[in-house]
Amino acid sequence: MTSAEPSAPGRPGRLTVYLGAAPGVGKTYAMLDEAHRRLARGTDVVVGLVEDHGRAATAAQLDGLEVLPRRVLVHRGVSFTELDVDAVLARAPQVVMIDELAHTNVPGSAHAKRWQDVHDVLAAGIDVVTTVNVQHLESLNDDVEAITGVKQRETVPDHVVRDADQIQLVDLAPEALRRRLAHGNVYRAEQIDASLSQYFRVGNLTALRELALLWLADRVDDALATYRRDHRIETPWPARERVVVAVTGGPEADTLLRRGARIAQRAAGSELLAVHVLATDGLPSAAPGAIASQRRLVESLGGTFHTVVGEDVATAVVDFARGVNATMIVVGVSRRSRWREALSEGNGTEIARLAGVIDVHLVTHEKARGGRRRPRRSALSPSRRVAGWATAVLGPVLLTALLSALRDVVSLPTELMLFLALTVLVALIGGLWPAIVSAVVGFLLLNWFFTVPTGHLTVDQPENALALGVFVLVAAGVASVVDLAARRTAEAFRARAEASALAAVSRSVLTGEDTAAALVARLRETFTLSAVALLSARGSGWDVLASDGADPALRPEDADAVLTVDDRRVLTLTGRVLPAGDRRVLEAFASQVGIVLEHDRLRAQAEQARVLEQADSTRTALLAAVSHDLRTPLATIRASVDGLSLQLDPSDRAALVLTLAESTAQLERLIDNLLDLSRLQTGSVRPVLRATSLDEIVPLAVEGFPPGAVVLDVPEELPFVLTDPGLLERVVANLVSNAVRYAGGAGPVRVSAAVVGRGMVLRVVDTGPGVPDELKARLFAPFQRLDDGAGTGLGLGLAVAEGLATAVGAEVTAEDTPGGGLTMLVTVPLESAPATSGGAAPGDDPVEVSS
Repeated sequence: MTSAEPSAPGRPGRLTVYLGAAPGVGKTYAMLDEAHRRLARGTDVVVGLVEDHGRAATAAQLDGLEVLPRRVLVHRGVSFTELDVDAVLARAPQVVMIDELAHTNVPGSAHAKRWQDVHDVLAAGIDVVTTVNVQHLESLNDDVEAITGVKQRETVPDHVVRDADQIQLVDLAPEALRRRLAHGNVYRAEQIDASLSQYFRVGNLTALRELALLWLADRVDDALATYRRDHRIETPWPARERVVVAVTGGPEADTLLRRGARIAQRAAGSELLAVHVLATDGLPSAAPGAIASQRRLVESLGGTFHTVVGEDVATAVVDFARGVNATMIVVGVSRRSRWREALSEGNGTEIARLAGVIDVHLVTHEKARGGRRRPRRSALSPSRRVAGWATAVLGPVLLTALLSALRDVVSLPTELMLFLALTVLVALIGGLWPAIVSAVVGFLLLNWFFTVPTGHLTVDQPENALALGVFVLVAAGVASVVDLAARRTAEAFRARAEASALAAVSRSVLTGEDTAAALVARLRETFTLSAVALLSARGSGWDVLASDGADPALRPEDADAVLTVDDRRVLTLTGRVLPAGDRRVLEAFASQVGIVLEHDRLRAQAEQARVLEQADSTRTALLAAVSHDLRTPLATIRASVDGLSLQLDPSDRAALVLTLAESTAQLERLIDNLLDLSRLQTGSVRPVLRATSLDEIVPLAVEGFPPGAVVLDVPEELPFVLTDPGLLERVVANLVSNAVRYAGGAGPVRVSAAVVGRGMVLRVVDTGPGVPDELKARLFAPFQRLDDGAGTGLGLGLAVAEGLATAVGAEVTAEDTPGGGLTMLVTVPLESAPATSGGAAPGDDPVEVSS
């Protein structure tokens, strides 16, 4: 085994999984053996957690490796040890060994499952090597229980293992594993006999081994399909036997399906796929009951039934076979008679010619050469075919009547050219066969009415006979060219539409404009489906991630077609069966849906990480600020209360009471700011906007400040503003409090108001030291203070003011005061101006904020 190199910095770690069929096959031993090899190459390797289960050989493998300490957890009075993820992240090795991926963690752990711990380690850019048994895979849980009679309670989702960068199968023959068990190398002596007679029976181990091999083969096959699609490899690679049986719905289909099943059974892991081709008009070419019966038969044989639409049966079958990487096509001998076979080759012969490297197996049956003929499908619409046949029959008759009236004016060459022009017109309208009929009818009418001797189907002049023959040949040739041009035009239109659709999808995905729901809607519109749904597997059921259209299929088995997006998600298509040629376009859509889902997942993770980082930063700043700024008022309150218990004269007691009141008010302001900030961050502030005069707000906002500290300049004749009075009062109070605190006694704080444009501008002006330009960008961030040594407070005043102002539709900005200082501007919309933020919805209760 060649081990992968450690992950590059900034990228998720690589996951390597050692997969075993049963306990004791040597997964942990092989994992530790890889650890020694990597260590010898100079890789930084540690052991995060390994369970040796008392096996001496496994324990000996730990020698020479760094083993990280485990985390100890107590549950119901019993101590348990678990993987210490924090220790792994702090140690930050290149590779960590973590045993038993499906393990369930002890309650109290960060995650319920160990595979979730592994996910965190991988997200930190650390490679992980782990182990798991096949019976712990979620999708195989029921199968394992049916085989062994034991229900596995510890499981891991299949996608966790499927998404691994590398899967190593640790295989051991059942007899060798039983010998290892009998020698005491797996379980303790008292468990050996019971294990050999129950779980470790030869039949059980053989079945589990086959499950592991087949599951891994499916994963390898998925990787191969992805590689072929990414590298645009259309030629089938016979890495796995896949037998495609072409069925028509006729009685011979049962024979073909059973023959195909016998061929598929010759190689283990083979697949049987039946395909039925519908005509381009979507109408069934066989009885629905017969198709349903054959579907049930192929499913009973362990295969799958598929329906595709194709103009040409042979091409559609071969396209489907190449799309599924088939190795053999089984097709029946044609039911057409031998003389029809001589005129045109049958579907079996044409499939053999088109198949290339795919083997074709022709099967004879009772209905072979029975005279069945499949009608050729025209590329023209039904209305054009009807118009073509009508013109082919009536046109020559009408033209004959017209030329009969002009017999003395028009000669035979002109009559031939006119009938030829009519045949070309019929070919343009109705295609090949109506044009040929028109040519034949025109030939007979020309011969009877206009060629000497008239009234007889004989020609006495050789050149007239040659002209009539050339007329028929030219008419047939022109009709063939027109029919071919119609087909090529339809193909070109289809190719252009597919290219346009894929280009639009790719462009929208690259620019990040589309969501999964939008792509699902676009898929339905592009292919004119009635409904499309994006489903995600969840246990034994399916969750709908996105859907479009009426009555979408909520289970893959209910859909007309199913597209695989990845191991867990599929697209279900309802409304019509799509042509075989659409598989590549549909797979491209599925890939784009997968890309969108991955982008959404990464964006969600990034947003979650941003929120967690912001919360952690806020928590850290809050703890630091609380420990620093709440200590002073609490200590003052405690000292004042202690002093009041002493015998003091009235003046000292009054001073203590005043100090106690000031410290309590300071503590109350700090707590109010913390509560306001929490309400803003949780979005629970819902203002009730109404027309309000500033006389109701500003005087209340400046109460409680020392005399002369604040000067008001708010004219009484100012118009009303549209705001929440209580919240705007808190905004002004916080701004004034901040200005008084940091003005440093340089002069009183001046509060003024004036109408500017369609808004009212409140100015809170101080003449203190001001704020440097480089700090203004962080002025409204929580826990920001101009100088940690100046005054007290948590640094929340401006953050709360800015948040509350935004909630009521106002805007807070800062500018320098001329001559020094800082001016805070609050712009509030006037009553007649539209608010920039909506008020409370009807029925919402406003949040009470104390002033």
